[in-house]
Amino acid sequence: MKKKSVNEKTRKWSARQTRVRSGIADSDRVRLTVFRSAKHIYASLIDPDGRTLTSVSTRSKGLLDGGGTGNVDAAKKVGAAIAEKAREHQIEKVVFNRNGFLFHGRVKALAEAAREAGLQF
Repeated sequence: MKKKSVNEKTRKWSARQTRVRSGIADSDRVRLTVFRSAKHIYASLIDPDGRTLTSVSTRSKGLLDGGGTGNVDAAKKVGAAIAEKAREHQIEKVVFNRNGFLFHGRVKALAEAAREAGLQF
């Protein structure tokens, strides 16, 4: 059963989200899922069974040490932190789930920082 969309923007985001998920649904790798809000950015590692292994966000204690939470610099720190957590779980290769968000700005910064820190996707 499809849920009724509130407005056009939400409908388009939901459609992108479904398209992205359909492409990675049959992968047996761990997913790196990103959620972006106006103030924060969140990154989670989810195994193929749907269990969350670990997550990092701009709300995590000790990650930012002041500064803004809704900017590209904060997203880079979250990307590096999620790559570090992946290494702790012996994860090197992931599938990037941008969760319907366009690949630019904070989402792109998070992905590039995770790649620089050693994650492969």
